[in-house]
Amino acid sequence: MIAPVVSLKGRDFIDLADLNRKELREVLDLGQKIKAGAWSERPLLGRHLAMLFQKPSHRTRVSFEVGIARLGGSTTTLSENDVQLGVRESISDAARVLDRYVDGVVARLRSHDDMVALAKASAKPVINGLTDRSHPCQVLADLMTLEEVAGNLAGQHLVYVGDGNNIATSLIEASALTGLALTVISPSGYQPPAAVIERARSIDSGTHTVTVTDEFTNLNNATAIYTDVWTSMGQEPEQESRRKAFMRYQVNQAVMDRAPDAVFMHCLPAHRGEEVTDEVIDGPRSVVFQQAGNRLYAQMALLAEMFGE
Repeated sequence: MIAPVVSLKGRDFIDLADLNRKELREVLDLGQKIKAGAWSERPLLGRHLAMLFQKPSHRTRVSFEVGIARLGGSTTTLSENDVQLGVRESISDAARVLDRYVDGVVARLRSHDDMVALAKASAKPVINGLTDRSHPCQVLADLMTLEEVAGNLAGQHLVYVGDGNNIATSLIEASALTGLALTVISPSGYQPPAAVIERARSIDSGTHTVTVTDEFTNLNNATAIYTDVWTSMGQEPEQESRRKAFMRYQVNQAVMDRAPDAVFMHCLPAHRGEEVTDEVIDGPRSVVFQQAGNRLYAQMALLAEMFGE
């Protein structure tokens, strides 16, 4: 039996930077073992987790529900109408009620502050399935994918093109933890907050570099080009202004031609014809569905580390 590391047992997972370098390495290694069929323990046997969603979910919901079941656990999925956080009852009251029923919570919330408040009030572990600031489970899968396609993360250069959003935040933290070189290309006014960069510096591996710019640069040595939607859920009133701001930041074949050794990545869902063209996302260098598949294995590894004996 390959036992999960107990250092994550009982802890929350709100941001990627909640892990140290060793813990992140162990999660990624275990994810690869699970994917390869070399690890098949059931550390969630008899455990029940609540799945709390304020936003629609495809990959997050299905990958967590399937992963928890394969690890021996079960789930109750709750929509925004079932638990109206801060409306029907306070976040603290909801957390303390769930503590009486379940062994942990996976939450997909609009506000990162609400996620922090939920974790603070809950005696059981809380996992961030997405907030407006952070998407750590997605980036765990991204790191697994990068290792599969290009090897050692510290020798790679990822170029992220688009909004300095929750994906950008988690990628910046990943860069600091792994030594992955990262270039973030975003229009002025949509770049990652300075506080995110400062936090990354506090956990700097000593070998990583993060460049933030509004110009297409550093493409020729990229191992991956990554993009995300221009308008995320909840930003629909800004759709037209965002479309204008991001128009020249589309990842098309001309962009990929400037990065001849790069794979294409996207966290999905994709708005085809906006941030990416069909030619790129359906092309031979696209690994977007490999990324999506790795959500299952990365999250199973995380759950095993957090709940395993």
